Amino acid sequence: MQLSDRQRLLYLYLREGWRRFSRRLALGKISAVRFSGGAPDRLIVAPTDLHPADSFAGEEITAGRFPLAGRILDCEGESPFALELPSEEFAVRLHSFGWLRHLRLVDPDKAAHTARFIVDDWLQSHGRVIGGLAWRPDVAAQRIIAWLSHSPVVLKDADYPFYRRFLKSLAFQVRYLRHVADTTRDGEPRLRVRIALAMASIAMPATASKMRNAARNLDAELDRQILPDGGHCSRNPRAALDLLLDLLPLRQTYVNLGHDMPLQLIPSIDRIYPALRFFRHQGGELALFNGATYTLANELMSVLRYDETGGAPFKALPSINYDRLAVKETVVLMDTGMPKSIDLSATHSAGTLSIEMSSGKNRFIVNSGRPRFAGDAMRQMARMTAAHSVATLNDTSSSRISTSRFLGPIIIGGVSKVNVVRAERDSGADGITASHDGYLQRFGLIYERDIFVSASGTEIRGRERFFKPGAPGAAIDKGTAVVRFHVHPNIQLYPASDNEVRLVAPDGEAWALTCLDIGIEEEEDVFFADPSGVRASRQLTLTMPLAETPEVQWSLARRR
Repeated sequence: MQLSDRQRLLYLYLREGWRRFSRRLALGKISAVRFSGGAPDRLIVAPTDLHPADSFAGEEITAGRFPLAGRILDCEGESPFALELPSEEFAVRLHSFGWLRHLRLVDPDKAAHTARFIVDDWLQSHGRVIGGLAWRPDVAAQRIIAWLSHSPVVLKDADYPFYRRFLKSLAFQVRYLRHVADTTRDGEPRLRVRIALAMASIAMPATASKMRNAARNLDAELDRQILPDGGHCSRNPRAALDLLLDLLPLRQTYVNLGHDMPLQLIPSIDRIYPALRFFRHQGGELALFNGATYTLANELMSVLRYDETGGAPFKALPSINYDRLAVKETVVLMDTGMPKSIDLSATHSAGTLSIEMSSGKNRFIVNSGRPRFAGDAMRQMARMTAAHSVATLNDTSSSRISTSRFLGPIIIGGVSKVNVVRAERDSGADGITASHDGYLQRFGLIYERDIFVSASGTEIRGRERFFKPGAPGAAIDKGTAVVRFHVHPNIQLYPASDNEVRLVAPDGEAWALTCLDIGIEEEEDVFFADPSGVRASRQLTLTMPLAETPEVQWSLARRR
């Protein structure tokens, strides 16, 4: 039975209310006394941290300046926890302690002194009272992993009282995390909690039963979140990389200590690698779908060097619903799916049927991506259909994102069905026809997109069409659709005529976008997923007055 918008909203409000009530019931009144207990007398191992470290950031931190989340906080001799922090994302980074990795690259004595001072101050200011951002499960999980991985820096030449405070706090945080693990937000945060608990169970003295429980719980979460095609259930291409940065050190720690491996750990890693290659453009960058942001080359290489699976990327990821058209040096990626659950939709974008296109080492057509350190308003803007290389009808996103503070930014309507037909040719050409119903309930129209890549890989033909279900040829009374092609900031645009624009890469490679049905317009744009921050860029648009032009065809052709 199809629910009306009002019925669906009522259901979502009741569901969220029950979820919050159940969580409060499960947690009860959290107090420090509840998680008090003994502390280990030592740490067994410090797992490796594969995240790239920056010596400049390390020197800044030892000088009392914290360059985190795109901001710099100058402590001027005070503790960072005693100051007003620049942003929520800055606070998350600070309390997660991942910045400890940068201290590995500076003078060992200065690094140890700085690390101990800040850790000790955190123990005094936040270690005794549970609550706030510092004790959010995903933040606590990252902090446990960081403290374990960088314990050699923190504990270098430490006196016995500090050593005991550090170990006691670690044990306390692990007990707390065990208790809240099942109430953690679904997706990456919950999986990272299970990774942290598994890592703690072998890096710290623990009973055999606790080790088995941690491994069993991690197995269950890996089995649920890493889907058969290797994609993560969030449908975020970047999630695969972020998870590998934690899963690979965990695997190696199990191997080094000779413990029985969680059964799903190695198979999950082996499945993730082909999915990671699927989303990788030939220049090395990951595609920008559903919450993905920029990927630094050293981040990607730090995990790809452990890839033993090999092979060419898949043509499709059927579990998380993406398709890849790759002919010679030309790659087109298309999002052909929807959120896997209501909870996971909180980070999902309204970009169904959006594409990215690259040729050789150059990305030409992209999505705007997620700003890594921007505020919530800009993050929500990046989720809109207009921020993707796809058609938008009547300035409306194909999926509706909640603005309710109670519900959170979940998707509350829109796309509910996507049809996909793949058309591979013996000649080597490849194509896909896909449609979605995201505009059906509001405007009575189906959107269909047809993409075809020639056997030579030098031409891409596209068709955009809106039609009434059951009557594809029926006239459309009103409505305006805009097909957007977001152009990567490194690409220069040169109009050749009203119906053709050349896209030229820094190395001289050129493609021409042509549309004979309507004119091509060049407009201002923003690229959210740039390492330097939000960056100005350009977009090419095709405006379709549907009463006159319900269908347009376009082509992208390589030019000499």
